[in-house]
Amino acid sequence: MRSSSGQISAPLPLPDERPRLAHLGGVRWGLLAAALALTLLGLATVRSATAETGDDFLQRQLVWVGIGLVAMVVAFSFNYQTLLSFSLPLYLASLAALALVLVLGYEAGGAQGWFRVGSVGIQPSEFAKLVTALYLTRYLAAPSGRELPTRQILAAMAIVAVPMLLIVLEPDLGGAAMFVPMAAGMLLVAGVKPRVLLLSVLAGLIVGLLVWNVGMQTYQRQRVLTFLAPDTDPLGAGYQVRQSKIAVGSGEVTGKGYGQGTQSQLRFLPARHTDFILAVLAEEWGFLGVALVLALYATYLWNVAAVAMRARDRAGILLVVGLGSVVAFHVLYNSAMVIGLVPVTGIPLPFLSYGGSFTLINYVSLGLILGVDFRRFVNR
Repeated sequence: MRSSSGQISAPLPLPDERPRLAHLGGVRWGLLAAALALTLLGLATVRSATAETGDDFLQRQLVWVGIGLVAMVVAFSFNYQTLLSFSLPLYLASLAALALVLVLGYEAGGAQGWFRVGSVGIQPSEFAKLVTALYLTRYLAAPSGRELPTRQILAAMAIVAVPMLLIVLEPDLGGAAMFVPMAAGMLLVAGVKPRVLLLSVLAGLIVGLLVWNVGMQTYQRQRVLTFLAPDTDPLGAGYQVRQSKIAVGSGEVTGKGYGQGTQSQLRFLPARHTDFILAVLAEEWGFLGVALVLALYATYLWNVAAVAMRARDRAGILLVVGLGSVVAFHVLYNSAMVIGLVPVTGIPLPFLSYGGSFTLINYVSLGLILGVDFRRFVNR
């Protein structure tokens, strides 16, 4: 390259498109800190809730947390743009797994939704949530106007409806419901006309009636009826909510102390290390303990929102919103469930509840969100 003086100068260096390690300081690591704090509280509560069972729930959860941390680093290291290019085959593979589990899966908690690999249970619906978010991100990230056309909205709803239907057939209504906030959050960010929202609400009511009459088992209908009138079946379908309310109320302000909760230690409270782990924590640590947990979730979601707002591309924004919406709905529904405000269903708390596949996917999602934040210096 010749300069103005006629001398040959060295060519200008090309910009480095890889994010540098120096950029790590600009990533919102409060996400990871909040997740790790919730994980530590969850491990302690799992140990307390299962101390009288003699099972090794704590050791198994420690293994899953370790695997999850490794998976988080791997997800963080992948460029999410590259991962999105493989989202369609991943989505199709998840649908195949959901169909296969209906035939070869084993039943737990009233749903045939797990594969058994030795002594380990793998729940394909958890992986389906993640890959559906990836594929929906790829589909909605295509350039469009300020508002999505109706055709694109219907196609996006179909992408979400297929795995939902397969999960409903298990039947696992709680797992299927998690796709709704994910799709709603992503569609709202991508751009939806107001009249489409109204039509969606009406369609949801129609689908709800169909699910009530066709898709729900007798015990699931009973849970809803018990929610509306819990005193009608205090020893049956209303037992879980009743015992959960007792646990939460007896904790008062400061709780009974670690390992001193009567509802959990005397095994009155079912699913105390999974869906009702917040009730155990409330009984042992009281209002202050629950306030700490909710503050950590608020910190996590605040950081997720910040990552979405400063992401540099449409795909990054949509992916973070989708994954964050799932976590937010888990927290809101589970918190309301343990005090009887919504019907009981299998919706655990992210990073806090016991569960292998659930813990793994939570950490993979966290790695992807951190990766979006890290790569905002490149994907402009």
